[in-house]
Amino acid sequence: MLVPRSRQDRESDSEAEDVEHAEKLRQVKAVLEEGGHFSGIYRKVQLKPLKWIKVPKSNGEGEEERPVEALMVLKYGGVLTHAGRKQAEELGRYFRNNMYPGEGTGLLRLHSTYRHDLKIYSSDEGRVQMSAAAFAKGLLDLEGQLTPILVSLVSKDSSMLDGLDDASIEMEEAKARLNEIITSGAMPATSNSSSECPWMTDGAGLPSNASEVLPKMDKFAKHLTVFSSCFLSWKAKLTKKVTEQVRLLAKDEDEDLTEASAYHVVLPYDQAKALGKTNIDVDRIAAGLPCGSEGFLLMYARWRKLEKDLYNERKERFDITQIPDVYDSCKYDLLHNAHLNLEGLDELFKVAQLLADGVIPNEYGINPKQKLKIGSKIARRLLGKILIDVRNTREEAISVAELKSAQEQESSSSSKTEKENSDNQPKLYIKSEDTRRTSTASEISMEQEDDDDKETKYRLDPKYANVKTPDRHLRTRLYFTSESHIHSLMNVLRYCNLDESLQDEDSLVCDSALERLHNTKELDYMSYIVLRMFENTEVALEDPKRFRIEMTFSRGADLSPLEGNDVEATSLHREHTLPIMGPERLQEVGSYLTLEKMEKMIRPFAMPPEDFPPPAIPAGFTGYFSKSAAVLERLVNLWRFNKQEKHQSGANGK
Repeated sequence: MLVPRSRQDRESDSEAEDVEHAEKLRQVKAVLEEGGHFSGIYRKVQLKPLKWIKVPKSNGEGEEERPVEALMVLKYGGVLTHAGRKQAEELGRYFRNNMYPGEGTGLLRLHSTYRHDLKIYSSDEGRVQMSAAAFAKGLLDLEGQLTPILVSLVSKDSSMLDGLDDASIEMEEAKARLNEIITSGAMPATSNSSSECPWMTDGAGLPSNASEVLPKMDKFAKHLTVFSSCFLSWKAKLTKKVTEQVRLLAKDEDEDLTEASAYHVVLPYDQAKALGKTNIDVDRIAAGLPCGSEGFLLMYARWRKLEKDLYNERKERFDITQIPDVYDSCKYDLLHNAHLNLEGLDELFKVAQLLADGVIPNEYGINPKQKLKIGSKIARRLLGKILIDVRNTREEAISVAELKSAQEQESSSSSKTEKENSDNQPKLYIKSEDTRRTSTASEISMEQEDDDDKETKYRLDPKYANVKTPDRHLRTRLYFTSESHIHSLMNVLRYCNLDESLQDEDSLVCDSALERLHNTKELDYMSYIVLRMFENTEVALEDPKRFRIEMTFSRGADLSPLEGNDVEATSLHREHTLPIMGPERLQEVGSYLTLEKMEKMIRPFAMPPEDFPPPAIPAGFTGYFSKSAAVLERLVNLWRFNKQEKHQSGANGK
């Protein structure tokens, strides 16, 4: 109903705004109607209230707020490419073989015998969900299509892994300050302490000539001859140059295409065909077509939109928030569409990369304290869930250790005569039956009282375990989310000691790792943070060193598509797949981060356990394994059947 029936010419500024708005509505309509209905995981609509008014309540008692103005955000596309699927599967295989003690077959053995407690969570972005499914396929050595894996193994949790609304005000402040630094020509002053720790300054990572990046110009691309003072103008010109080349390619595909609108282009793509691809479509490339399911029309619409959004000709103003999008588009086409030989694309990529390296990290906070504040708001729920994960693992490990200790004491105290054993056998049998009856009654009580338990747990029943070490158990929690949440989580880990309540504490991240993180400008596809928890069974249960945490991170596929000097990089480039960087330590070698210390440092920024809603019990699991307390109770009672099994502990008690 909102889309105008006819197009009008732009005569005044107000009319130009109306035309711009109408074209956006046409694009929204085209995307929503694609396929005849609105469905799938690659289209998402958000409504964000902007203005509220107070109105009387219906019962006449007091007032309530109601929204009267809202911003509609439509997200579409982002289909997982053949390269993304391959990278995710390979990373899953790498985790299986390298992130767990022992060989990869050991993890598969644990998983197949119910000794690997695995849960996978994802945001509701389509490509994130499919990446999680591809990773799970590689981790567990699964076969078949990704859709069944996604449905059976991946849980969507948008409240924990999606959205930036909680930090929207702080992020707008950071972007405003970032824009001020770039446009004002006044870079923040540096002190001796900041020169030793450059990441502590405002706008750290921005190029030294940031003051000359965005000049005040009267019209588009003016004074292009002065390179240093027209960096973004040059970039805009390069963007326009690339867009024009794609327009000509698209015009060959559709002669009716005109320059009238970037939003009039209908954007079809075959999702099913795209999801089924695991290799490069050689025939499309040989025919001179774009890689994947993207056609020239969609490619043109993508570049035309970037060109219009980067520089508003009517307002004569640049939008620095579009810099990351231009960079992403350049990198994608250099990797997947290099065969189209778009002139100036490599040059535009270098300029966009230089600017994006400074803009992207500072969007999540212009200085460490602001990064900590924004990160704690965005990742608050995720941090709380991580603390719940480690707490549950620790409590379960302690329960098993106490039970094992009691069994060993019982075994060592059984130095009785054969007659005494014979006389006591009936009594012991009756006592065992009484214990089982009492256990059954207590199970009902514990199941009723355990409503605040945060997570259903599953353990191998030792009675039916055909394994030598039924008490060996592994817990894995995987969270697939966006770059914003990775930045936020990392900022909390490295800057948590800046909080007033923790100023006497050292950072969780060592100085050398802080410097590496400062030099890491981009967290690319499949970048990750790993927290591994180890138990040292050689120390007492109450000793803080019983449990330690090891933290590593990876920059993901952080390699320029223009780099291809060695044979491996060249081969990967031909396959449209960049290598994923290996893990880097966040702690010094030989250092010891106890679980107690990590909990203390993270707890002020995490959602408290009591604020988490109780999870719904999955259908089909409402019986034997419905509550963890009951499971532990059964585990205690069944352990006696496996007293003859000896625990084969690994090196260092890990």
